[in-house]
Amino acid sequence: MQKVFVSACLVGNKVRYNGSSLCLEKTDKQWLDLNVELMIFCPEVSAGLPIPRAPAEILGGYGNDVIDGTARVIGDDGVDVTSEFLVGARQALGLCQRHGIEYAILAEGSPSCGSQQIYDGTFTGTKISGAGVTAQLLSSHGIKVYSQYNVEQLINKLNGALGE
Repeated sequence: MQKVFVSACLVGNKVRYNGSSLCLEKTDKQWLDLNVELMIFCPEVSAGLPIPRAPAEILGGYGNDVIDGTARVIGDDGVDVTSEFLVGARQALGLCQRHGIEYAILAEGSPSCGSQQIYDGTFTGTKISGAGVTAQLLSSHGIKVYSQYNVEQLINKLNGALGE
């Protein structure tokens, strides 16, 4: 059975910075549960960040800049959590590589998991186009990243692969 990496917060696990969760659309989650094996993972928690924790944003760039060492991930409390975000991203990539995972569903907007948009580093709620640290690392290693907002594209792709 095809394995798909998914952000733990998207399946109801209360691992977000504020102790909350997010959810995939019910019909999307049902299809995934029946047709793939979900590998549920939170890069931030796996790297040792607590729940709850200060909200964090990328300052000075995007996920690729954090990976390259030219940008930092900072909490709104001023604490630098760059190393934890990098560790979590590497752990996520390792999981995907060990299990032959080709697809990931990540939480949009997150400085770790955002694939199309992240916050701009000003802590004003302003989003910009760009990818977070984990999304960027997975993408750069050939893993196709989706968000909770475009899961249907992945389902359509997998439906075709399953011959349905």
